[in-house]
Amino acid sequence: MKKISIIAITDKGIEQALVLQKQFPKSLIITTRTSDNEHVSVVSSISDYLADNFSKIDGICFISALGICVRTIAPFLNDKYKDAAVICVDELGLNVQSVISGHTGGANDFAVKVAQLLGGKAIISTSSDVQEIWGLDTLGKQFNWKTESASTLNEIMALFVNNKPTALLLDIKDNGTEFLEKTLPNFVTVFYNVADIDFTKFELLIAVTYKVITATIPVLYYVPKVLSVGSGCSKSLDERLFDETFKAKFEEKGLLFSAIENFGSIDIKGKQSAYLDWSTNNNIPFKTFTSEEIDTVNVPNPSLMVQEKIGVDGVSESTAMLLSKNNNLLVEKQKVILDNNEKFTFAVALNSKVERKAQIAIIGAGPGDEELITVKGKQYLENADCVLYAGSLIPEEMTNWCKKGAVVRNSASMTLEEQVALMQEHYIKGNSIVRLQCGDPSIYGAIQEQMTIFDELGMDYFIVPGISSFSAAAAALKSEFTIPEVVQSIILTRGEGKTPLPESEKLVEMAKHKATMCLFLSVGIAKKVQNQLLEHYDATTPVAVMYRLTWKDEEIYQGKLEDLAQIVKDSKKSRTVLIIVGEAIGARKNRSHLYSPEWKHIFRTNKKFVLSE
Repeated sequence: MKKISIIAITDKGIEQALVLQKQFPKSLIITTRTSDNEHVSVVSSISDYLADNFSKIDGICFISALGICVRTIAPFLNDKYKDAAVICVDELGLNVQSVISGHTGGANDFAVKVAQLLGGKAIISTSSDVQEIWGLDTLGKQFNWKTESASTLNEIMALFVNNKPTALLLDIKDNGTEFLEKTLPNFVTVFYNVADIDFTKFELLIAVTYKVITATIPVLYYVPKVLSVGSGCSKSLDERLFDETFKAKFEEKGLLFSAIENFGSIDIKGKQSAYLDWSTNNNIPFKTFTSEEIDTVNVPNPSLMVQEKIGVDGVSESTAMLLSKNNNLLVEKQKVILDNNEKFTFAVALNSKVERKAQIAIIGAGPGDEELITVKGKQYLENADCVLYAGSLIPEEMTNWCKKGAVVRNSASMTLEEQVALMQEHYIKGNSIVRLQCGDPSIYGAIQEQMTIFDELGMDYFIVPGISSFSAAAAALKSEFTIPEVVQSIILTRGEGKTPLPESEKLVEMAKHKATMCLFLSVGIAKKVQNQLLEHYDATTPVAVMYRLTWKDEEIYQGKLEDLAQIVKDSKKSRTVLIIVGEAIGARKNRSHLYSPEWKHIFRTNKKFVLSE
């Protein structure tokens, strides 16, 4: 909320208001009490203040009895979709009541936030919040979906809050649909194909879709903008006829016009007035592509005539595919002749990012502790149908997150070809596949070869970053690896063993910076590493030899750089060791100027910024 008024009725209320104002910097404290505090605005009448400002304020927080709040705002209430979000807090901050505009105006969220700040209890009476089910009136806005229905929203919401059997159709996959799948109420059944729904068993259908649904029960549409339309046309085109005809033809294909994300053509149509006007009037972005860009796409319906005239195999299909980054079309090229004999073509594709299809998730599993996987990584792991992990680098306990029935294999005993074959088998079935990598996949993760194979096989994949062992090292050493005026850089590298290093990245060159150095895969050449680092680091520079960080058998050895090789020898560790070198290890004395008492601090008043000692 941008504009917030905190209305305090008593002196104790003003004290609470001052606490809240620090968390809502743009808020105003309004009171009729006498106050010398420069952050408090004194008015002669709260009612007069609201008469002038109620329609201009996003949120109002009364610190008063609930009755005072209700009687004061009553004359100004107009529309629940337009009224300010009003909450009421008792002067001790024990209870925070959502009063007006709970969902749509944000009062429920406002009340929860204030309750957290004051250590109080948020009191919410909205049925969906009490039941902890979806607020259908705000769900579309939350995920940038357009809400549409032939029934009134109140009728739809009445069915839902009364827990009537509800079917949920998910035709796409995005953050919003993932949220719905994770928070599914027990009276809602999820479907991914409308043909699988027996409408006699349900009283409501909620559909996140770009398609027109024919159903015998009320349907609530959440329409995401996910469709790309490509078009070609004759030299002249009447915008009105094009608009009317295109919309009719588009809907004949069972698609929702409100799902169109963008619209495209070849660059020679970049000044086509009908396209430009249509784009503006319908608020749909228009983009053109060069012949060279279009030639990169193989269209299913090439045209010899188009090739002869403008030098490409087709315009509508190619531009739809380029816009959507999808090589598959929902609607192949459609030829349309208008009443005035002008012509146009169009094709439609679904944005590849939201397409429901198999994908491989390359997930960073973290340094070892099964609880140090990211929340996102854990969620994918829990839902995966096939999981591959390297048992020597990833604890078996992490596979406890996997669901019952999932295929879970230790890849250590498999060749790369066997791993790929297993993933292909599940990919063809449209299953969810996870490849667990230790630490963060981007740091010595050996995923380059796998990604090359996925690219060659046309298998979609994505990467979920993980916590690297160098971050775990800093935590284990209780050290900040970047300290002002001492060291401000971290180098992640390795010593030169069988695999050569680029000339500019030789360890001796890296050592010149005297940065905090994190050495991977180097324990077997500790003596060589020690000698190279000593060319620039002081012999007494702190070092840490860290074995299997965050695992149950973790071991940490510390000392000086001049003793690094001996420390490694005494540890008898030869694998899964990270070596840390640098003055940052255990440093405590170098206090940042940001917190130094010798520095002046900046405070903000109502009128200006001032300095104080």
